[in-house]
Amino acid sequence: MHIAQLDVTNLERGRKDARWLDISPRVEGGAWQLPLLTITGAQPGPTLVVFAGVHGDEYEGVEAIPRIAEQVDPSQLSGSLLMVPVCNMAAYATATRNSPIDGLNLARVFPGSETGTLTQQIAYWLTRKFISGADFFIDLHSAGVVGDIPTLAGYLHSDEDVGQRSLAAARVFGAPVLWGHPPPIPPGRSISAAIDCGVPCLYTEAAGAGRARPEDVDCFTNGVLNVMRHLDMLAGEPAAVPPPQHLVGDGNMDEIMSTPVAGFFRPHVELLQEVRTGQLVGTIHDPLGNTLSELHAQNDGFVIMRRGVRRVHSGDGLIHLTNRAE
Repeated sequence: MHIAQLDVTNLERGRKDARWLDISPRVEGGAWQLPLLTITGAQPGPTLVVFAGVHGDEYEGVEAIPRIAEQVDPSQLSGSLLMVPVCNMAAYATATRNSPIDGLNLARVFPGSETGTLTQQIAYWLTRKFISGADFFIDLHSAGVVGDIPTLAGYLHSDEDVGQRSLAAARVFGAPVLWGHPPPIPPGRSISAAIDCGVPCLYTEAAGAGRARPEDVDCFTNGVLNVMRHLDMLAGEPAAVPPPQHLVGDGNMDEIMSTPVAGFFRPHVELLQEVRTGQLVGTIHDPLGNTLSELHAQNDGFVIMRRGVRRVHSGDGLIHLTNRAE
């Protein structure tokens, strides 16, 4: 079935389903596809949409989504759970952040284009068929191969209704760190598409590194189930979780402290460490150990992202700082 033919509002109630959806023809024949897991409850209720694999080198959500599907009984569910475990099959096949087909980053092209490149078409159909009709949206990300990020739930930090609903769900998700982003959210993201549609949402990050740590998979699995209880899709209260560390910042990982030279990166700070303006946060060395450059914090903040791959080229992002919530 081509995704254009999918009508998620007309799925048979009280059942689980797994299918592949065609997106665009492949040059060697066949089609680029999206995997879809749906669970429709015996009773009506909210629609929760969950994505993973927007980047092809992030695996925690890819592992968590089938686990979630195993644990949800349609007879005990109110509403519908729609989950895409791998949104970017081309990048997933090559374990890359961007698509090898058109070079684009799926997390920068939402809401996409029906007549664009493969990545733009994926963003278009994900927005039209899933995000726009959701009552809540979750995008499961991690740091991928290059970065290192603490396990967190990110949300829209706003007094508006969509922001307050996003924060309420992020709190019960159960990640050890909350990271709020004041509007406007940078364009092109799945969550910016959701917010433009008036859909409350959250996203996750975790250590990544091309792995899927059991504790992060558990956090993502339990987090989605907690949100479902919060939305009254499942009976019971969300599991009790320790109070998270609460940080606030723009969340734009495209604009972070970068290296002026190529070399070997030695960080001098840890994740979530508080740093002060002017503090030495990292150095770049040559293979003989000579210091080529020192990097100093340009403002106070907490380390929310640190590059994990130590080999760096000029212009590579190294460290991102954010603020504590007031």
